[in-house]
Amino acid sequence: MCALESVSYTDDGMEALIFTAEGDMRNALNNLQATCSGFGHVNQINVFKVCDQPHPTVVKKIISSALEGDTAESCKFLNALWATGYSTSDIIGTLFKVAKNSEIAEGVKLAFLREIGFCHMRIAEGSTSKLQLLGVS
Repeated sequence: MCALESVSYTDDGMEALIFTAEGDMRNALNNLQATCSGFGHVNQINVFKVCDQPHPTVVKKIISSALEGDTAESCKFLNALWATGYSTSDIIGTLFKVAKNSEIAEGVKLAFLREIGFCHMRIAEGSTSKLQLLGVS
């Protein structure tokens, strides 16, 4: 489709569109159109600016630091996301997507997803403080 419309794009931009669309083709097309209209070029950086989601690379750092037992480092990355203005819902949602698709041992992944799920439940019930997120990291 991009070639037919002469849209400039990169492979990482297409991967970002897939990530942000969450399996919804309409979202993918809307995000593609918005990115192209706003920036004229579809790459990973531009897609995440338009879609206003925490960058998966930062979220991967949160997860890997937590898995290594480096809580201070994990909290540092989480605090950085918080400081940029992302809501607890945005952060926990991206944390779930990245953890679900990560290549870690299945048992560890399930335990991590369970904790993310509990945190998401508390956030959905109205407890939207940074403290809820720090409990996961």
